Amino acid sequence: MNARLVSKIIFLVSALGLSACSSISESVSETVRGYLSSDDIAEKPAELVKFKSTLNVSESWSANVGSDAKKLYVRLQPAVDGDRIYAAGVKGKVSAYDVKTGNLIWQVNTEARLRGGPGVGDGLVLLGTADAELIALDRDTGAERWRTLASSEILAAPSAADGVAVARSIDGRIFAYNSTTGKRLWIHDSSVPVLTLRGTSATVIFAGGVIAGLANGKMVALRLKNGELLWEKRIAVPSGRSELARIVDIDADPLVADGVIHVATFQGNVATIALENGRGLWNRKMSSHAGIGADKERLYVTDEDSQVWSLERRSGSSFWKNTELRARKLTAPATIDNHIVVADLEGYVHFLKRDNGAVAARIRVGSSPIVAAPIVVGNIVFISSSAGTLTAIRVGG
Repeated sequence: MNARLVSKIIFLVSALGLSACSSISESVSETVRGYLSSDDIAEKPAELVKFKSTLNVSESWSANVGSDAKKLYVRLQPAVDGDRIYAAGVKGKVSAYDVKTGNLIWQVNTEARLRGGPGVGDGLVLLGTADAELIALDRDTGAERWRTLASSEILAAPSAADGVAVARSIDGRIFAYNSTTGKRLWIHDSSVPVLTLRGTSATVIFAGGVIAGLANGKMVALRLKNGELLWEKRIAVPSGRSELARIVDIDADPLVADGVIHVATFQGNVATIALENGRGLWNRKMSSHAGIGADKERLYVTDEDSQVWSLERRSGSSFWKNTELRARKLTAPATIDNHIVVADLEGYVHFLKRDNGAVAARIRVGSSPIVAAPIVVGNIVFISSSAGTLTAIRVGG
């Protein structure tokens, strides 16, 4: 197990007890980080080397969207809905901007400790909190539509469609609510291992259903209207003598495209399964907690050592692997035209060539770590830093 990632682990004394108290879980995470982050066990991030730029990138606009979140390791990843991008800060501020111009459309203070989201759907902007709240704001005005409780901290972005809002809590539960009223519709419960990474993957809603990757290495598909189990699939099997060695979290958000699900686990596999029935199509041994990007032919995976892989979507075979950015704590990859974009722990954004993984361009948007994956809209890449800054980078032109 890579020692750099142990700082993300929460010791769950019991599935309900500790995880139900967010302040305890955050303090435990900090304790583990302090105990295990000494230089003798952490690999030094690769030094950036000079290269010949072949792609024009420039900052289009930026905005301060919230407070510094570097010590919390939360992925408050912005969400795009139509011509707007929504962003949130850990101390409660939520903002809506025009995608093209960066003009502020609305901004509200929820006065909540935000940890998950924003998520969008059904005319709502959805947010999860450290205090087990799910908050729904009006997409157009930012006015609060409703606020309700889950059972513990919500770290992943909630989602909504077809009149149902879905949120995950860190104690293994998936909650569904009426999008209009906030009334609870159903709960799905799953077991949580003794040790787990600090984080959960987001739920993904598809036609009539919702899928989720769990901390026990399994993926489930549930019927959206009532929570009925449609199928369950084990992606990774825990192995090893210690609880640390047996961690197989699905922390990376599943990627759904063309009737298949692409998923990655920590200390497990990258796999592709059929959306309809959970049937395994292929799997490949690889550890990842950051996530996956894709285009029509390829998958792009950031592994636990911050090496970026290009894989064939139908088989999982390798095209290339970029090792130049090793140990730089890269985000999940995103794709833009013929390039892949990732960001790192020092505020750098790297553009790699699709055909061979070579660095094509680089730009820095500050000195703070970037945890949330880049978001691509047309020729704009949005980057959200742990310092609470949202930056729009124009590519080409």
